[in-house]
Amino acid sequence: MRDELLVIPAPEDFIFDECLAYLMRSADECMFRINDGTVTRALDVDGEPVVFGMSGHPDGIAVEFLEGFAPGGLEGCDKVSGFVRDWLDLDRDLRPFYELGESDPLLHDVVQKHRGLRVVGIPDLFETFVWAILGQQITVAFAYVLKKRFVETFGTAVEAGGRKYWIFPDAQKIAGTDPDALRELKITGRKSEYIIGIARMIADGELTKERLFELGNDKLIQKELTAIRGIGPWTANYVLMRCLRSPDAYPAADVGLHNALKHAAGLDRKPNLQEVEAFAAPWAGWRAYATFYLWRLLH
Repeated sequence: MRDELLVIPAPEDFIFDECLAYLMRSADECMFRINDGTVTRALDVDGEPVVFGMSGHPDGIAVEFLEGFAPGGLEGCDKVSGFVRDWLDLDRDLRPFYELGESDPLLHDVVQKHRGLRVVGIPDLFETFVWAILGQQITVAFAYVLKKRFVETFGTAVEAGGRKYWIFPDAQKIAGTDPDALRELKITGRKSEYIIGIARMIADGELTKERLFELGNDKLIQKELTAIRGIGPWTANYVLMRCLRSPDAYPAADVGLHNALKHAAGLDRKPNLQEVEAFAAPWAGWRAYATFYLWRLLH
């Protein structure tokens, strides 16, 4: 059963089903369930589990809390609303990007086809780092398998409505974990060390979203992130795009982006890095959105 309906306003150019299609890209996703157009997930709100379903609504997005798992009071509802707005990047004005898509030959078709899509983010900084590190130099499909093992081993299970939902493990828990425990999940030794190292930085307050935002621009944030062991330019730009919400982050070394550009440009080979950078020159200010839309060509 569900109770307590919350309606979150969305921009006129937002189309929930476009975001839903992106969220449905893997059957191994463990952080939420999708059924009949509703995305249901658990969330830790002030130390208490909240479980909600999210679906399209004429006025934006409908959020319904599962019985017994609604947040306490208006403040809790505001935190869930803020999470959803961040998750789906609802506060961004995409009109300049759509104007760019109208005139850009590489973006025109994919932007027209998927207009209404937002960069679906990962609001939690630690979760973003874990997902990015797990995905380094392996297929997306195997990265999902590793994430599922990680979450089901270290995360918190919530039973609601006859189903099990997972809350991602926090940095404090992983900071004290032996690397061998991650290796048992078939996460490489290096990646295990990277994840635990970042968990310790976050747990100690050395690495926070607020501190990164205070740096003020993407170049300074990227410099800060790439100074961390295990974080190169691709991972730094991925974190900028998915968590820190930079509309101009550009993971130029991304294999999926190369495949998408090959398709969009009608090439008989993958573009080299110089070409990848050149393609993106007209997209300055919106390279993250261009990348995210191009990725849709792969699904």
